[in-house]
Amino acid sequence: MNKKKVVVGMSGGVDSSVAALLLKEQGFEVIGVTMQIWDSSDPCRTSREGGCCGQSAVEDARRVAGVLDIPYYVMDFREPFRKKVMDYFVEEYLGGRTPNPCIACNRYVKWESLLEKSMDLGADYIATGHYARIEKLANGRFTIRNSAAAAKDQTYALYNLTQFQLAHTLMPVGGYRKEEIRTLARRAGLPVADKPDSQEICFIPDGDYAAFIDREAGDRVPGAGRFVDAGGRELGTSRGITHYTVGQRRHLNLSLGHPVFVTEIRPETNEVVVGENDEVFSDTLRCAGLNFMAIDDLRGFCDAVGKIRYSHRGAPCRITRTGEDEITAVFFERVRAVTPGQAAVFYDGERILCGGTIIRDRK
Repeated sequence: MNKKKVVVGMSGGVDSSVAALLLKEQGFEVIGVTMQIWDSSDPCRTSREGGCCGQSAVEDARRVAGVLDIPYYVMDFREPFRKKVMDYFVEEYLGGRTPNPCIACNRYVKWESLLEKSMDLGADYIATGHYARIEKLANGRFTIRNSAAAAKDQTYALYNLTQFQLAHTLMPVGGYRKEEIRTLARRAGLPVADKPDSQEICFIPDGDYAAFIDREAGDRVPGAGRFVDAGGRELGTSRGITHYTVGQRRHLNLSLGHPVFVTEIRPETNEVVVGENDEVFSDTLRCAGLNFMAIDDLRGFCDAVGKIRYSHRGAPCRITRTGEDEITAVFFERVRAVTPGQAAVFYDGERILCGGTIIRDRK
């Protein structure tokens, strides 16, 4: 009987390395692949340690593949990463929104592009080291379920995967806690067993988003603008909309005698609206760009738990279809900093029902 073939996306970290280990132990024919998404002409980016974009990722992944005795390749994904992740990131900030590049990368690079190339190689599946579990429900649909590692759960960033992608994906580390993954790596002699997790956005290792946008967008960057209150009264000069996000309090450099928070960003006028803490809270959001998982559509309404950012614990809400590509969520208690551009992901218990991208309120 022929073994099922799986291509494992290996970032050089411990999670994807153990994913490859587990799948080999389960009897799969495993091929390791690192996705080249960096510009090799940039010595700073390619030499930095620890991130998924650096040359060190290739070196670490290749060493792990050697220990596991599996084939290993580097595939060029620079074009889709540039278009679907980096360009998207810039355009969202210019539009007054706060993007989530990891969600875009997951859908369009780590899955869409990698899965296409992997199937060309005759693979049955791709696999990653994400802390999440894929489940096929009684209704025949695939969904993503919370991982066993609550603190590491990555389901929020995976809500946008399609049914086809889920049907051809394995996530073998989703049933383990982080410390268990490191233990498995040590026992197998993997050289990345104690490698620290990467935290930053891979293409902005210094964390200076605005400087990156300045370089990429050039003369399209709006430059200095105005701080205003909700009524439009000018309160001061801002550095421009690309420097701010909803809910932000620090680095506003406003001397108003009390703390204020960003409540809205207006790209049409390059204005940053600030207000009191209470004004950052809302009980309603609208989202578009919908993707359905556990259900094939939303008819009428249903109750769910909604997460409005990666670090949000989730809050009970009622979701209703309010447009051809729109869901409105009403939370039973107000939530802080509903941010256009971020994802709203809705759960039924541990399982993802659906999700979309938060859009601006109608004025």
